[in-house]
Amino acid sequence: MPKADLVFTHGPVHTGDAARTRASSLAVTGERITAVGHDEVRELIGPGTEVVDLSGKLLLPGFQDAHVHAVFGGLELAECDLTGTNDAEASLRRIREFADAHPERTWITGGGWSLESFAGGLPTRQLLDSVVPDRPVYLPNRDHHGAWVNTRALELAGITKDTPDPSDGRIERESDGTPSGVLQEGATGLFAAVLPQRTAADRLAGLLRAQELLHSLGITGWQDALLGAFHGQADPSDAYLTAAREGSLTARVTGALWWDRARGAEQIPELIARRAELAHGRFRAGAIKIMQDGIAENFTAAMTSPYLDACGCATTNTGLSFVDPTALRQYVTALDALDFQVHFHALGDRAVREALDAIEAARAANGRRTARHHLAHLQVVHPDDLDRFARLGAIANIQPLWAAHEPQMDELTIPFLGPERAGWQYPFGALLRAGATLAAGSDWPVSSPDPLAGLHVAVNRQEPDATDDRVFLPEQRLDLTTAVAAYTAGSAHVNGLDDAGTLQVGHLADLVVLDRDIFTAPPQEIARATVLQTYVGGARVYAAD
Repeated sequence: MPKADLVFTHGPVHTGDAARTRASSLAVTGERITAVGHDEVRELIGPGTEVVDLSGKLLLPGFQDAHVHAVFGGLELAECDLTGTNDAEASLRRIREFADAHPERTWITGGGWSLESFAGGLPTRQLLDSVVPDRPVYLPNRDHHGAWVNTRALELAGITKDTPDPSDGRIERESDGTPSGVLQEGATGLFAAVLPQRTAADRLAGLLRAQELLHSLGITGWQDALLGAFHGQADPSDAYLTAAREGSLTARVTGALWWDRARGAEQIPELIARRAELAHGRFRAGAIKIMQDGIAENFTAAMTSPYLDACGCATTNTGLSFVDPTALRQYVTALDALDFQVHFHALGDRAVREALDAIEAARAANGRRTARHHLAHLQVVHPDDLDRFARLGAIANIQPLWAAHEPQMDELTIPFLGPERAGWQYPFGALLRAGATLAAGSDWPVSSPDPLAGLHVAVNRQEPDATDDRVFLPEQRLDLTTAVAAYTAGSAHVNGLDDAGTLQVGHLADLVVLDRDIFTAPPQEIARATVLQTYVGGARVYAAD
């Protein structure tokens, strides 16, 4: 037999196949796996074969992220990055330090601040004025559904007490109606005309910066969940197409084209044209992103019953459905007939139901097709809708890192959902038991892109290094094998890569080597594992120092 280009020996090798088999050796020739087994694989070693002695380290299918904003994340890494701050003082200190270090910047931009850092999740313009009084500041929070601005930014955007709230957002206000410094959802778009525009070169640099980080975490492919202009942010599609054409895109990327919720079916011909244009090498854009609702913390996630107030009494607010549910069914039916995949942002239980209703309408009109529609986030799922995922073939795209007790959950979410609805959150186990297919992602830069951290929370329902022993809805925990499958085969399935996500002969050699066997270690230590090497198509794209 021809000799292999690359052979891994002395495993374990977790194949991720249907039988959950384990091997100890694996061979790669060109871009594909040519043998999986044990000592017999060593017969494929020749004089030109690279041999990797695993010495007990774990070889896995490469991780795939089914919902990430890679270009935006990469751009923010080079700006005022507030990721990891958890109080007002730390946030303000980092902003001041960044502004002082960059006197040449006309705007201070970046993001990543945490809602729990400020009372009620609402920082003020005056706080920003105290550290940057002379230049405009615009900082999205870590979930990117709201932004914190200073007085100068509000002045430049022309936002005053007389500025009405847009239909898809809200301007937080002081008692006299003056904007307080936080804009929610579509209100952030009021800055589109004044924010400094990033160049094509900036976006390409952001993509390559993000790709380097994601490869270092064992990620070999992803679905970018927003390709289009959005709330003042330029369309990142050009970065992907340039990188694909130049050969610098080493990951496998599916793009989800943004559905403009201010328009209707008249945009579909444009999306068809963009799908044809945005296809080169390892990049293609065959999905459509529909954001059906907002987030629970600012009360814009669409719920079937009202939010509670701080006293525990029902309000009149049930959140926002950004796309009319009746129209949504029509749009999804049309997109499904054109073989577009629909990637829903569906966080509240009403949004989840509306998305499932749209998929059901498409199935009734078009029959069962191969588009692999999926619902991302799934924070609150009504129990009546759990079994609809399997019946409709709707994929549950989970973000495991959010399913844990932490200040945002305990202080800004649970009290306003109430005990019954709070118990419906992130029902990973229930979805699995109901027969749903699971995929997994991070929503980075909303939260860490590290799959090992996500696996840790999926299995333990606790954050890595949690300081208390509370388990968040323990009945919703996943076993590690299932969680790994969601991050590998499940996400590969969503991304249309039927020859990836498991280690089988003929499949793409997209691989990750961990420093330990997480299947034999205690579950509480999953997040302590680190990535040693990452391969895409048999080529090493990351190696730890």
